[in-house]
Amino acid sequence: MTRFRFINGHVATADGVLPGAEIVVQGDRIASIGAVEGVGQNGGDTIDLNGGWVVPGYIDTQVNGGGGVLFNDRLDVDGIATMAAAHAAYGTTAMLPTLVSETPDKIARALDAIDEAIAAGVPGIVGIHVEGPVLNPARKGIHDPTRFRDLDDDMVAVLTRPRRGKVMLTIAPERVPVATIERLVAAGVLVSAGHSEASYEQAMAAFDVGLSGITHLYNAMPAMQQRVPGLAGATLDDPRPYSGLIIDGFHVSAPMLRLALKARPFDKLMLVTDAMSSVGAVQKDFVLHGRHIDVSGGKCTYADGTLAGSDLDMGSAVANAVEQLRITVDRAAAMAATNPAAFLGLSHERGSLAPGLRADWVVLDAALKPVETRIAKPERIAA
Repeated sequence: MTRFRFINGHVATADGVLPGAEIVVQGDRIASIGAVEGVGQNGGDTIDLNGGWVVPGYIDTQVNGGGGVLFNDRLDVDGIATMAAAHAAYGTTAMLPTLVSETPDKIARALDAIDEAIAAGVPGIVGIHVEGPVLNPARKGIHDPTRFRDLDDDMVAVLTRPRRGKVMLTIAPERVPVATIERLVAAGVLVSAGHSEASYEQAMAAFDVGLSGITHLYNAMPAMQQRVPGLAGATLDDPRPYSGLIIDGFHVSAPMLRLALKARPFDKLMLVTDAMSSVGAVQKDFVLHGRHIDVSGGKCTYADGTLAGSDLDMGSAVANAVEQLRITVDRAAAMAATNPAAFLGLSHERGSLAPGLRADWVVLDAALKPVETRIAKPERIAA
């Protein structure tokens, strides 16, 4: 067993915030958390937080790239590992590499690549997010509409094949029959709505058959109107789906973020980065589907001004949430860890600091900047 003693700060445990704590780790799991005793004895490490925090490791369900790698361009274990390492520096201990609308053959390759990365023990990879290509051209965002297509039986078969990790799929619900959504959910696919013109009624019908996520709430969907609430209005009205929020100062205004906080169950709100290859990279600009994307001042844009993902890391997302949502650090950390773990069905092993869960955490300084990320070492899985 290894003992970690944290003093002079705040430790956000599943049972509340402690002014200090001793975390005992056995293998890859937390054995116990309690009051600090016997500082400096029994071979334990004592860490002075100097007013900082220890929070659960962040879980990001939308990561397009990082470390100079764009997932669309590197469907291999080394590329995935580079992305994971780049985001680990900012507190992310688990993530879904995200594929921006692609052809069926590349979707199949991406799914296989994630299986290979998990089997190889790449730290932090827990599945894949396939964003598109079954999206609404009217809400394409930076996605290439020439890649959009209907969801046929062949693609459903690829998406529902047993996998080592989680499979999240973003669709425009108005483009997919309710029975097909139900079929995907029954097979274990986490279906999310995004880049959509879905009506309130279409959204509700999708929720009724198990669509459980909203991809970047407010973005790439119509604004709410008094008699046309649409997908955004349905999301604020219905407590069932989990909603991703990009809090980077560009995607959503602070008042609209706070409206979501007031309208939705807190435990159904998740921070996501929608990060591109620029996060953790020296060279910020990148190319997506043949289009040059400029990254300046933390903002990723195409030549016509369209937002192209983000240059946001999860450490900054948490700090921004504290400021813009006016919430406490532990609640912001829950949006980055506890809530996404629940969405992914991984609460039994991730998302909180509690006995029996993985010993994944982030040490923040007093300014909420990640200074150390601990990821319990995964095991290689036999093929």
